[in-house]
Amino acid sequence: MMPTSAGFSMKRFNKTGFSLPELMIIVAIVAIVSAIAAPNYTDYMAGRRLKGAARLVMSDLMAARAKAVSQNIDVAVTFTSNYGYTITGESARDIRNDYYDVTLGASGNPISFTSRGTAGATTVTVTLTSARTGATTCVMTASTGRVKIDVCP
Repeated sequence: MMPTSAGFSMKRFNKTGFSLPELMIIVAIVAIVSAIAAPNYTDYMAGRRLKGAARLVMSDLMAARAKAVSQNIDVAVTFTSNYGYTITGESARDIRNDYYDVTLGASGNPISFTSRGTAGATTVTVTLTSARTGATTCVMTASTGRVKIDVCP
């Protein structure tokens, strides 16, 4: 830096930053990546909703079994529609609020848990289906009362 007559130094200003063409290239790259990622993200979220709905149904079935054992009564879980079910002595459950694109259907409706924790003579399968992807997940209740999420047969 060169001294001035007053003893002050003068700074040389460097122009830094991005030019308009550089910014336009960055915006174009972000747009291309977003266009590629968006369909994959929506399918991913549909899969997460399907798994979440299966966990909800499984936990409600396990709670119904626990209620039957702890209160020494028979508790039935009845699937009333493609979106809802009721548990003996409780209000109806509707999965559409959180899992709007998941439907459910049950073979062997209703599922009845005894005071010993068993669930009848046959295995009952609740099939959950994603309307967006068509993927299915099953919640199975064995005659022993065991509830698990499994691949649909």
